Amino acid sequence: MTQARKIFVNLAVRDLEATMAFWKQLGLTFNPQFTDKNAACMIISPESFVMLLVEPFFQGFTKKAITTASTHTEVMVALSCESRAEVDEFLAKALAAGGRAAMPNQDHGFMYAASFYDLDDHHWEVVWMDPAAING
Repeated sequence: MTQARKIFVNLAVRDLEATMAFWKQLGLTFNPQFTDKNAACMIISPESFVMLLVEPFFQGFTKKAITTASTHTEVMVALSCESRAEVDEFLAKALAAGGRAAMPNQDHGFMYAASFYDLDDHHWEVVWMDPAAING
C-alpha cells in the first residue's frame, strides 16, 4: 500500500508574525521544525499543510512576479468542516481576527460554504458537505 500523498500549499505573506497570529486565532497550529523568520508551516491535517512565506523568500522559488492578492485571485483554498455550525464558527473567527468576508454564504442543501479573505487577501472557503451526498 502506498503512503498517503501530502499537500503543501505555498502562499506569499507580507507580515509573517501577524499572519501566524491570525491563523492561531482560528485554532490552527504550526510545525516549529519548519518555521523560522522567513516561513511558517501551518498544519491543516496530517497530510495537508500551508507554507506561509514572506514575500522576498517566496520570490526565491519562482521566476514570475508574485500576484497581488488584493487585486487578483491566485487561488481559492477550501477547508472542510464537520458541520454547518462549524462553517459559521470558522467564518466568525476569521472575521473577528481581521479577515474580510469574500462572498455570500452558499447553501445548496447537501453543501454549505462560507468564504473570507485573510490578512494578505488570499481567498479561503470553509465547506460542509452532507456525508450522504458524498457516499451517494
